[in-house]
Amino acid sequence: MVVRRPPGRRAQILAVAADRFHRSGYHQVSMTEVAAGVGITAPALYRHFRGKPELLDRAVRLGLDALADGLRAAGTTAALGDALATVAVGHRPLGTLVQRDARLLPPARRAALRRELRADVAAMSAVLRAERPELPDADAELLCWSALSACAGLSYQSVAPQPRRAEAVLREVVGAVLGVTFNGSDGPEGCDGRGIRDEAEPVAAVPGAGRRPRREELLAAAVRLFHERGFDNVSTDQLGAAVGISGPSVYRHFDSKAQLLAASLVRSRERLWHEVEGAISAADGPDAALAAGLTAYVGFARRNGDYLGAMLSETERLAPPDRRVAVDFRRDFLRTWVGLLRRVRPDYDAVEARIRVHALFALVNDGVRNRPHSTRPDLGDCLLRLARAVLGTS
Repeated sequence: MVVRRPPGRRAQILAVAADRFHRSGYHQVSMTEVAAGVGITAPALYRHFRGKPELLDRAVRLGLDALADGLRAAGTTAALGDALATVAVGHRPLGTLVQRDARLLPPARRAALRRELRADVAAMSAVLRAERPELPDADAELLCWSALSACAGLSYQSVAPQPRRAEAVLREVVGAVLGVTFNGSDGPEGCDGRGIRDEAEPVAAVPGAGRRPRREELLAAAVRLFHERGFDNVSTDQLGAAVGISGPSVYRHFDSKAQLLAASLVRSRERLWHEVEGAISAADGPDAALAAGLTAYVGFARRNGDYLGAMLSETERLAPPDRRVAVDFRRDFLRTWVGLLRRVRPDYDAVEARIRVHALFALVNDGVRNRPHSTRPDLGDCLLRLARAVLGTS
């Protein structure tokens, strides 16, 4: 008797894997869990995919293929908005998979993904410059990367909004982003893939060792290394070398690598809250508070890109109690911004405000880490203009 596999089984597996990786993080998901979600055994799953790296690779590629197909058919900026919004809603996990998990793929696959994303942005830029020929190439690319990031923000909503509503809001967001004009400072040409960092170079000892307590040096080095390489790919020897001590000496300051991760993320949250909430509270009125909050957030992001990256990528690696605290902070931070935006734009309901605030955070967080545009001398002004466009407060 011949046992036939159900049609579309590979697509079903990829959909379940993408959802599990998106919700829990790559390292927290087992092949057994994916198999159970599909309703098959783990050995049956291995007949389709050799392991988790291939599952992640194929899940990312599935979304990027849909993106490329949509962009190829887009001949206007309005059509670009349609394509980006459709993919963001139809492949909602794609944002977190690219920005958080794809860095865990083998180097060759990361390089291939960067090439695909650069090709997508080049296609978008060609369409944009056909309608806005006055744009320098670098400005057009930055606008296109920013539109991609803004749509990826939908991945970070804990509850998916109604699809048609989400697509409508994202189309407006993309149109607003692609319509932004900068001050004319022409940044560097070309760009790396969104959220997929180049291979980390060897990290030298922190300059000026001894000027800060060793614990503080370790916290700063840990944030940088965990963001660049991922928690599981950083050893205590690497952490020690980053501050000029041996690996075992790390344990004089922290009981474990996990404790060091938790402490570094706590420090990140404290600094973020102090700077941004302080700026909002000191302002007079909702409009001034929103403007001050945007300026503070962009400034924090430019100085602390590794902190934001580690908060994004490593929260799932925390122990459950620490993870709950981190998630509660994110919710409170989001709630503050959604409430403030709705005071400035009372025509927004909570759904639209959340979509726009998530788009704002994704755009800024990517913008400060996306080389070479992150080196633009006018980056702060660019991000503020883009942020106001995303929020609809230009």
